[in-house]
Amino acid sequence: MTAYNDAPATDDSLRRSLGVSRRRFLSTCTAAAATAIAAPVFGASPAFAHPGHGHDHGRGHGHGHDHGRGHGHGQALVPADKRGIILYTVRDATGRDPLSTGLPSGFREVFKQLARFGYRQVEFAGYGQHANAPGGSNLQTVEGAKLLRAWLDEYGLRAQGNHGFIPSSWPLNQSDLDEFKRNLEMANILGMEHMGTGGDPTGSAYRADWDVAADKWNALGQIARRAGIKLYTHNHDAAYGFLLDGGPLDAQGRPTRSSGVRKLEYFLKVTDPKAVWLEMDVFWAHVAQYKFHTYTALDGSQRENVFDPAALVRRNNKRYPLFHAKDGVANTTSGDGYDMVPFGTGVIDYRTFFSRVGRSQYRNPMVEQDNAPSSTDPAQSLNHARIGYEGIAALRK
Repeated sequence: MTAYNDAPATDDSLRRSLGVSRRRFLSTCTAAAATAIAAPVFGASPAFAHPGHGHDHGRGHGHGHDHGRGHGHGQALVPADKRGIILYTVRDATGRDPLSTGLPSGFREVFKQLARFGYRQVEFAGYGQHANAPGGSNLQTVEGAKLLRAWLDEYGLRAQGNHGFIPSSWPLNQSDLDEFKRNLEMANILGMEHMGTGGDPTGSAYRADWDVAADKWNALGQIARRAGIKLYTHNHDAAYGFLLDGGPLDAQGRPTRSSGVRKLEYFLKVTDPKAVWLEMDVFWAHVAQYKFHTYTALDGSQRENVFDPAALVRRNNKRYPLFHAKDGVANTTSGDGYDMVPFGTGVIDYRTFFSRVGRSQYRNPMVEQDNAPSSTDPAQSLNHARIGYEGIAALRK
């Protein structure tokens, strides 16, 4: 077992892969820790076991590990060319000053390192980086997209999506429409099949608001479709709560009870399957399973309906081209039921999940860990990205 705590890490495998001397690596970590704010690290990782060993060498750059985590031989559940990561996981690495560290900094060096781990795909979470990194701080331009594409190609990576600009106005105003189209242009330059957002279509529990959201997403999805892009929404646990769509009205004239339909199920029903797509965050779907299993029916009785994330995907087979592969350990003292940990070190049964949803050549799972960056360990997020790759490569039929 390897315990992760607030002490600076000295992960030799990461240091060697970065081509940094031990003395330089240690001095970098010590300097970073000395300047960090002395405060608890949110979501500090608990102890976990490292997976076993084996190799599945990647395309072109770097050696992609395919560690056997107890399943031995067998066909990979996630093909090598479908193993991706959302860059939000390593946002501290893309955002740090390359002049102050020997660790990978900025998009280009982070791409290089992720390719060494074995990743073939990335999902963006915006296009900002440190001003001292190659290309400057803001690459959210057509020229910036061309530069990013050149680096992706250099290291054998493909961009599959971005959590970016989705207009807030509805009906659309011209300024938002122009910005949306500019982001679609960038997505095409980057070679993306998908473009989306990290937020739910609406935070409301009421059917009328989901109807408005559906109108908006149908319209945006048609614009994206004409540009050759699939528009997607990424969802957390709240979207899987039960829709309030009937029963007695409250003082504001809003329904107070549910027919048992979940909000996102309703959204899937009222949006165009050729224009609107979804990205399931499997961790948050399991949080929803923990949190939202009873509802007040239209007749006032309490009903139970346990959420099955894989079944939702199977019922809407082609509408889920993207996933966030995020792991957790059980914590019943938490309102969410889980604490996040590096992918492959938790209890969420991804072997069963990916087996049930099938269509492995169509799905694009992106490793994600919200709490991977650390204020005391500058190497942690990239180290956890490596562990995440090992975990997803280990999944076998």
